[in-house]
Amino acid sequence: MVNQRADVVVAGAGIIGASCAYRLAERGLSVAVLEASSTFASGSTGKSAAGVRVQFSEPLNVMLSWQSIQEYQEMPAAGYRPIGYLFLVPLDQWEAHYQSAVMQKELGVPVEVLGLEAARRIISFSPHGLAGATFGPADGVVDPHGITQEYIRRARARGAEFHFDAPLIQASRSGGLWRVDTPLGKFEAGFIVNAAGAWAGQLALRAGLSVPVRPSRRMVFSTAPLKTLHTYPLTIDLSTGFYLRSEGERLLLGMSNPNEKEGFVEGIDWSWMETCLEAGLSRFPWLSETALDAKASWWGYYEVTPDHNPILGLMPGTQGFVNACGFSGHGVQQAAMVGKLIAEEIVDGRAHTLDIDPFRYQRFEREPSAKERNIV
Repeated sequence: MVNQRADVVVAGAGIIGASCAYRLAERGLSVAVLEASSTFASGSTGKSAAGVRVQFSEPLNVMLSWQSIQEYQEMPAAGYRPIGYLFLVPLDQWEAHYQSAVMQKELGVPVEVLGLEAARRIISFSPHGLAGATFGPADGVVDPHGITQEYIRRARARGAEFHFDAPLIQASRSGGLWRVDTPLGKFEAGFIVNAAGAWAGQLALRAGLSVPVRPSRRMVFSTAPLKTLHTYPLTIDLSTGFYLRSEGERLLLGMSNPNEKEGFVEGIDWSWMETCLEAGLSRFPWLSETALDAKASWWGYYEVTPDHNPILGLMPGTQGFVNACGFSGHGVQQAAMVGKLIAEEIVDGRAHTLDIDPFRYQRFEREPSAKERNIV
């Protein structure tokens, strides 16, 4: 039975937890990572559609992603491919979406506003009901598993220890320390980082706290190999939420179900596939020439907050409990920068490279908090 003391216990060995562990160890802290499953990246990280983008409506989301993308560009293990993101915008959403693009440009990130004909030269689609499009040339896809593995390697090289099959059963604070019970034994640390993804709300409850993160199932469908190869950007029809992108010889596609009940619902909802394909065929009629490969399709969880923004930083009302969770589908694309900010929050007393105040827990004590609109 392990009885270990560390400066920080990180709960979760997905891409967020691994990034935090690396940056904390880099700052000289002793780190113990507790992962409930038998391996790393087994939750939302491993089930991600792997997209990275800067096209958000909230400025902090833009910068979290842009700073992370720039790190992935320099990391061979990230497998970064800038295939782009193309948003197809309906008339009733155009003004708000255009203003977001203006904001993104003011922040210095690469984004282009396109007319429909220019967008149709990138990918063929039916233009009915659309006003225009935006394109992120530095947006694209990465290898979430490879990134996580690289952060773990870097963290271990700096002394961090990873414990698998070690769920946090209960945590309580006394004498200036968190005391954490796991099946492997007890851990003590001055800080806990809640990087438990879709399970972050449950983990907080085990520490006697309430963090509004809930799981919501998402499905990713795959076509069979195409007869003619194309490299399509991750293209989103904002009128329905349907998206597709190239993945080798195939297309990945999907659409969030607005009536999906939050909770740990498992498996693929094949009845939703029909609704998804109907939406896709309406915008991309050529999809009728493709075939679906059920065996290559999969499901996983978004970790959802009420405003679709992450919860970052020290938890008010207690000491030493730090949230890095609730990314609502954006964890892979923001993990690099989040690790740096959480290390600053713990070591320096406050995150400072970016101002994370808009995403602190305290925003839920105000009404209303700004809601991220560009959710896929």
